Amino acid sequence: MFAHRLVELQKPHLQSALLKTVASLNIAELDKQLAAVMPAAALQKLASFGLRGEALFMTPMVLLARPTLLTYYRTLLGYSQKEFYTGTGLGIFKRAEDIGELGVRALAQTSKLCELMGLHAWHFLQGMDNLTIDQQFLNELSLLSIGPQLRGGRNNERGEAGIEEIYQLILKAVAHARPVVSGRKAMLHNAAGRLVAIEVAADPDIVILEKTSGHADRPLVAIEVKAGTDVSNIHNRIGEAEKSHLKAKASKFTECWTIVNVARLEPVVASRQSPTTNRFFKFSELMDTTSTAHIDFVASIVALTGIKTKSKPKLRSKKI
Repeated sequence: MFAHRLVELQKPHLQSALLKTVASLNIAELDKQLAAVMPAAALQKLASFGLRGEALFMTPMVLLARPTLLTYYRTLLGYSQKEFYTGTGLGIFKRAEDIGELGVRALAQTSKLCELMGLHAWHFLQGMDNLTIDQQFLNELSLLSIGPQLRGGRNNERGEAGIEEIYQLILKAVAHARPVVSGRKAMLHNAAGRLVAIEVAADPDIVILEKTSGHADRPLVAIEVKAGTDVSNIHNRIGEAEKSHLKAKASKFTECWTIVNVARLEPVVASRQSPTTNRFFKFSELMDTTSTAHIDFVASIVALTGIKTKSKPKLRSKKI
């Protein structure tokens, strides 16, 4: 739940953690660092609201004392993790948020990061001339950015869970071939004695390949699982699946399937969004073992892997 996750974040990452951390620091030294990082006008303006400089301006002393506080300063300025870390050269600092550590390269760049963040924070402060700023206001600003981050995390969890369910469905479909399962990879021998691998991959989500000795693997099917339930965003997710399938096609996959988790899906529109997708499936229908889609999916997996069809139990004749 968002509420529980928010409570977990507040202790090491947000304003309450900042207040607790600053209470343990040498304030005279902290003031020296603030004066070195920020112009006097910036600190004076913040002081006019009754706030200390570290409420808005990050310093090396604070970051070293509690690296996870980078979350507070990042979200306070309205940056998502993707905006902050992707393509900016700041990826070396992500460990600070994730595990509360600064690597060797990050330690060497801490002062420069504080200067950069301070510059953005100063522009931010100058743009709020007509607003009354207090501690609660700054805390609420950081929470505005945390919301989408938590939602994104929840979507990722849902996506991973959906991939796992489809992986388990595939394993169940080939269970009679007695695959050897090791985590998110399974190996089996098909009816021709060839080795087949079923893997949960990064991109696409699930792949099935025939392993050939001395030759390149023969790609059988690439599967993208879009487990999100938001109908309004489904076409964006299908577009993401298309990008993944284009990579799969470049890797010689001829079969590309997309699984979506929405009740309504216009086949014509979906095909336009992802022309590389050979087949679309609905998640809910695949989970229903009595549905035509489920039966068709299982039969297709059996056919692609080249294993024998599961034999039906013979009926015993009744003795008269």
